Amino acid sequence: MSAVPAEETAIAVHGVSVRYGDVRALDDVSLTIPAGRVTGLVGMNGAGKSTLFKTLTGSIRPSHGTVRVGGRTPAEARRRRLIGYIPQSEEVDWAFPVSVRDVVMMGRYGGLGLTRRPRRVDHVAVDEAVDRVELADLADRQIGRLSGGQRKRAFVARGLAQGADILLLDEPFAGVDKRSEAMIVRLLRDVAAEGRTVLVSTHDLHALPALADEAVLLRHRVIFHGDVRTALAPQNLASAFGLDVLERDDS
Repeated sequence: MSAVPAEETAIAVHGVSVRYGDVRALDDVSLTIPAGRVTGLVGMNGAGKSTLFKTLTGSIRPSHGTVRVGGRTPAEARRRRLIGYIPQSEEVDWAFPVSVRDVVMMGRYGGLGLTRRPRRVDHVAVDEAVDRVELADLADRQIGRLSGGQRKRAFVARGLAQGADILLLDEPFAGVDKRSEAMIVRLLRDVAAEGRTVLVSTHDLHALPALADEAVLLRHRVIFHGDVRTALAPQNLASAFGLDVLERDDS
């Protein structure tokens, strides 16, 4: 599957609002993300980052506004396997007897038909994805026997194996070791260089310049969208996180 050309818009969100009863999750969010770049999504817990991801994948329907992913509705983009989503936490029975390779193969299920019988091309895609996250020597290990960082890398490999043009990663660095974090950053940069689009939420502001081409600060609405250096300016972080957070960080 060829990636969306870099000059095209990969994600377009216009005037999107999402509410859970009386709780405002997203409020008139508008956002355009070009293809072939890594965009960092930054905001405090509860700022709407996960809700935005679920809106992009079609899991949540906005009360107002429109969403286009690869020029299509989220439902159509998902059917065409344009989106690879790696959530913040996986609902997994870590004792279940599946290997790393089995987990990564799940990324290919959408194209296997009813039999879910992998073809040679599927095995090749899985082997390449496992190799890219540096887990080839652990490919046959039961998933629950991996470290937290290795587990996260396995699920990143599942997203890669899917072959999606657009990758959404919700807090991929949470609970991972420094080696895994550095490897994932390098991998996402390589993926973007190949023409895919990466939207990744993160709390790690120190890693943001090495990770992202641009940044979005979200606090139920878009506070800032632009270059990373400007996003990290104190006045912008104060708007996104609150002055009290900055004061604690500086103390």
